[in-house]
Amino acid sequence: MSDDRDRALPFEISLAQWSLHRTIFAGELDPLDFPRHAAEAFGINAVEYVNRCFKDRADYDSLGFIDELKKRSDDAGVRNLVIMIDREGDLGDSDELQRGRAVDNHLKYLDAAMTLGCHAIRVNARSAGSRDEQMRLAADGLRHLGERAEPYDIRVLVENHGGWSSDGAWLADVMKQADHPLVGTLPDFGNFCLDWERRDDPTAWYDRYRGVSELMPFAGAVSAKSNDFNDTGEEIHTDYERMIAIVLGAGYRSAIGIEYEGEALPEAEGIRRTKALLERVGRAWADGRPGFDQPPTAGNALT
Repeated sequence: MSDDRDRALPFEISLAQWSLHRTIFAGELDPLDFPRHAAEAFGINAVEYVNRCFKDRADYDSLGFIDELKKRSDDAGVRNLVIMIDREGDLGDSDELQRGRAVDNHLKYLDAAMTLGCHAIRVNARSAGSRDEQMRLAADGLRHLGERAEPYDIRVLVENHGGWSSDGAWLADVMKQADHPLVGTLPDFGNFCLDWERRDDPTAWYDRYRGVSELMPFAGAVSAKSNDFNDTGEEIHTDYERMIAIVLGAGYRSAIGIEYEGEALPEAEGIRRTKALLERVGRAWADGRPGFDQPPTAGNALT
């Protein structure tokens, strides 16, 4: 692929480490080699990490893991964008002490993000209680984490990731209540299941196009979730032309991260198909083809 074709895209394509989580968990790819692998195997020079994929993650900060990861990503010519964080406590915990501990648990990732040169960490807005109570609690935890992130100038981005966070209107209201310039969203094209126990019931799903539209005004990153493809290379669960039109129509021009999570294809093939789809749809927008005739808006809150 020529450089001219790369430059024609109105966004950068990055690779989320979760796309290779089965390969990593099986011991077939050292997490330290992920940046080089992204560049050599897929021609992608920007990456997003997942703390669950970090080698020796329980005490990685004392083992020089992050420093070595920075060195290897620099050697590979790969830019580090985001660290996605799970299982470090609920930022919307109803217990104030536990909520504060969850905030504290995320601080080591702010240090790691600064060392790696990332612009953001991705967190979850998990809570319990009524809709409004969870909104208040999540906003409180996120605001406090945003305040702790100020010396680092690292963004705190919330992904739609189950429960009320997969309700776009709810998460947009959380952003308004948190009311901190470093707190924003990371819209994921597919994570709009409100109740995973009922995932086979269509009523358990929030409309993904509405949800991404509601989250884009606060977006600091975007995740192109993919699972299954048809014979023509389209993702069968998400209309990528419609979704990219929403993302670009919001004025977003930063990286869109591939997050292949399907099981029908090997992870590498799923990544390649998602990349090809993003490239085709991105060039259709750049060429002004039918379906992409709406001018972009002034820009979203964090980009």
